[in-house]
Amino acid sequence: MNFGMLGAGAALGIAAIGSAIGIGLSGSATIGAWKRCYLNNKPAPFILTVFAGAPLTQTIYGYLVMMFMMRSEKDPWYLMGLGIFAGLGMCFSAIAQGKAGAAGSDALAETGKGFSQYITVVGLCETVALFVMVFSLISVL
Repeated sequence: MNFGMLGAGAALGIAAIGSAIGIGLSGSATIGAWKRCYLNNKPAPFILTVFAGAPLTQTIYGYLVMMFMMRSEKDPWYLMGLGIFAGLGMCFSAIAQGKAGAAGSDALAETGKGFSQYITVVGLCETVALFVMVFSLISVL
């Protein structure tokens, strides 16, 4: 068994699990926010889909890490560890992003204000995944 390839797959798979959880969190809050808008005869802001979909990018980052790892000639045990822990870093980033997006959807639908502040916090959660991806790519070169 090639443990390096297992690590590469883990980077993508674990990051995708986080994306799915994050989208579930933010997406359900977005739907709830839209429902409240409809109940109050207010327009349902389509911009809330930004919050719902934000955690998806961690899957892309996991894919990029996986592709670089598959071409790497580093020690297979190192690659396995890197893939698991990079995947976990991106996973938890997506979950945090989903929670922040859920709060942003709720607040924006209720007040109609603050989008730039809310998306900034969502972006901060994203930054963790970006750092994990970049540092992982550097480490396999």
